Amino acid sequence: MKQYDYLIVGAGLFGATFAERAKNSGKKVLVIDKRPHIAGNIYTKNVKGIPVHEYGAHIFHTGLKNVWDYVNRFAEFNRYTNSPVARYKDELYNLPFNMNTFNKLWGVVTPQQAYAKIEEEKAACGITEPKNLEEQAISLIGKTIYEKLVKGYTEKQWGKRATELPSFIIRRLPVRFIYDNNYFNDRYQGIPVGGYTAMVEKMLEGIEVRLNCDYFDHQEELSNLAEKILFTGPIDRFYDYCFGELEYRSLRFETEVMECENYQGNAVVNYTEYEIPYTRIIEHKHFEFGTALGNEPQGEAAAFTVVTKEYPDQWVQGKEPYYTINDERNTALYEKYQQLAEKEGKVLFGGRLGQYRYYDMDKVILAALEMAEKEFN
Repeated sequence: MKQYDYLIVGAGLFGATFAERAKNSGKKVLVIDKRPHIAGNIYTKNVKGIPVHEYGAHIFHTGLKNVWDYVNRFAEFNRYTNSPVARYKDELYNLPFNMNTFNKLWGVVTPQQAYAKIEEEKAACGITEPKNLEEQAISLIGKTIYEKLVKGYTEKQWGKRATELPSFIIRRLPVRFIYDNNYFNDRYQGIPVGGYTAMVEKMLEGIEVRLNCDYFDHQEELSNLAEKILFTGPIDRFYDYCFGELEYRSLRFETEVMECENYQGNAVVNYTEYEIPYTRIIEHKHFEFGTALGNEPQGEAAAFTVVTKEYPDQWVQGKEPYYTINDERNTALYEKYQQLAEKEGKVLFGGRLGQYRYYDMDKVILAALEMAEKEFN
């Protein structure tokens, strides 16, 4: 007899959701993680009373009521609305592209004027068959928006010039002909009061968790503990890169505590100039505090602020893989690994690394719930 029904490798959102459902179904579960903390990349750490997003900004948003109801079992969500600002030189623009953006760019005041201006720029570029990302973007939104708000940010994010990137990376660019700065279209949106770590702690309540535990350091021993394994790490690492490495983009963060009440006036400011090496600055207290959120910072949180500069980074083994690169080469490579995974009787693969795809948080939870439903019912 095995000690556990399931060994779950990874205490992030996918692993925690599956673990909670397994426990709820009467299964005995062990969760391990190589990091010294739970919650994966949504981990938040309290710094001077401010929940700090250690691995970049995470705003929960979904149109799925079942997912929204599920996360609300484990946390109270505030009504934070993601309204990032783009900074190009000393000019500030609202995102996503909307009537506020177009008014600042061209002085237009009606949707008809904005639409006509964008169509005029698209026609002037004369691009019928875009050969690269730059041509694709200009053919979608014209030259002004592209050069000020897309070009530099995209080139930093991908580590290549836009003319070297394939056109399929940008299939569409959201353009709104209304005065609405809400970045997402989803019905439900917010951030857990007090941060994500407390939410994941509640999901893992009553479940054995071992931290600082790297699966590959004790693979045989750990695998023998359970009837089945859920692996949420990189699928190519699981198979010892037998077909080659999948590619990612990574990130690097510089976080600073500042002795001021308010540094930039917004949670997220994107820097769209190529010459500025970071893509955005996050001011964490604005995710949690403010009159619009119904509470004010108290104690140290009132006198201090915490800001993080986010730098795109080339990924190599040893760095955290953040963004999958789902081009033709990597898609074909993943399919080879997926074929191996489908032959596994004992091992399940989940999450952005196990399934090699970019997941919003709600889709991570939905995929974990669906896997759990299949396993336990």
